[in-house]
Amino acid sequence: MLLALTQWLAQDIRFFSVFNYITLRTVLAAMTALGISFLVGPAMIRKLTDYKIGQSVRTDGPQTHLIKAGTPTMGGALILTAIAITTLLWGDLHNRYVWVVLFTTLGFGVIGWVDDYRKVVHRNPKGLSAKAKMGWQSIVALLVAVYLWRTATIPAQTEMIVPFMKFLVFPLGALGFITLVYFVIVGTSNAVNLTDGLDGLAIMPTVMVASALALFAYMAGNAVFAKYLGIPYIPGAGELAVFCGGIAGAGLAFLWFNAYPAEVFMGDVGALALGAALGVVAVIVRQELVLFIMGGVFVVETLSVAIQVASFKLTGKRVFRMAPLHHHYELKGWKETQVVVRFWIITMLLVLLGLATLKLR
Repeated sequence: MLLALTQWLAQDIRFFSVFNYITLRTVLAAMTALGISFLVGPAMIRKLTDYKIGQSVRTDGPQTHLIKAGTPTMGGALILTAIAITTLLWGDLHNRYVWVVLFTTLGFGVIGWVDDYRKVVHRNPKGLSAKAKMGWQSIVALLVAVYLWRTATIPAQTEMIVPFMKFLVFPLGALGFITLVYFVIVGTSNAVNLTDGLDGLAIMPTVMVASALALFAYMAGNAVFAKYLGIPYIPGAGELAVFCGGIAGAGLAFLWFNAYPAEVFMGDVGALALGAALGVVAVIVRQELVLFIMGGVFVVETLSVAIQVASFKLTGKRVFRMAPLHHHYELKGWKETQVVVRFWIITMLLVLLGLATLKLR
C-alpha cells in the first residue's frame, strides 16, 4: 500500500523513488513490525490475562515450570498481525510470492489458533486432534505446493540445489517437487512448534533464520548477484526480504515480552505459522537444504521426540530424560536460561554456516 503511494508520489517528487529499493523497505518493514508489536503488546497481554487465556503446564516436566501455569498464551497472534500489516504496507502487492507467503503463514496461524482456543478456552487439553491438525496443515501445504509448481516458468524454480556444490542440481518432477514442498512446510512448522517450550527458545532462532533468508531472497531475486554467487535466479523472490524483515521485527518485539520470565507465550498460533513461513520462503528461494542447516536446533528437537517415541515403543526404554531435547538438559541440571542462550548460540553458528554456502561452492 505504502509502496504504491510512494511510487505515485515519485512521479513528481524524486525523493520518493528511494522506496523502490527492497533493502530500504526491508529495514522499514522490520521497524514497522517492531513498532506495532511494542504498541499493541502490553494491551494484548492485559486482555489475554483478563480473559484467563492461560497456559497449562505438564506436571511430569521440570518442576520449575509449574510457576508458569496461567501465563497468557496465544501471543503469536500479535506476531502474525504485525507481520501481515507490515507486509501489506511495504511489500509489492503485485508480486505473487507475497500472497503465497501470507496465505501460508496465516493459514497455519488459523490452524494454531483453533488448537490453542480449544485448549485454553474450552479447556480441552487435546485441542485439535493430531489427525485434524495434520489434515488441515496438509491441505494448506499441498495447495501452496501445487500452485508453485503450476506457476513455475523456469527450471530454476523447481530444481533442488545442494549446498557447497556449485554444479550439483537435481531437476524435480511434479511429484518430487510437490512432495518436497509439502514436507518442508509441514515439517518446519511442527519443528518450530516442538521447540517452543522455554521462554524465548523458539522466537530468537526464528528471527535469526528469517534474517538469513531475507538475504537469500534478496540475492536470489537479483540476476547479477545470483549469477555471481552461483545460486538460482528466481524473478520476484527479492520481495520476500520485506516479509522476512517483518518476521524479524515482530519476533524481536515479541522476545521483549517472551524473555525469561515470560509475560506471554507464543502458542501454536505463532509457532505453527512462523515455522510454515520459514519453510515456504526457503522453498521459493530454493534453499531447503540450507534451511535444514540453519534450523539445526529445530531439526534436533524434532528428532529427539521421534527417537524418544520410537525407543519407548520398541524397547520400553527412553533415550532422553524427557523430550523435546531442551527438557532433557533441564532435567540434567541446566537452568532454563542456560538452555535457551546456548541453543541461541548454536543457531547463530548454524546460520553463519548457512550463509557461507552463498560463496563456498
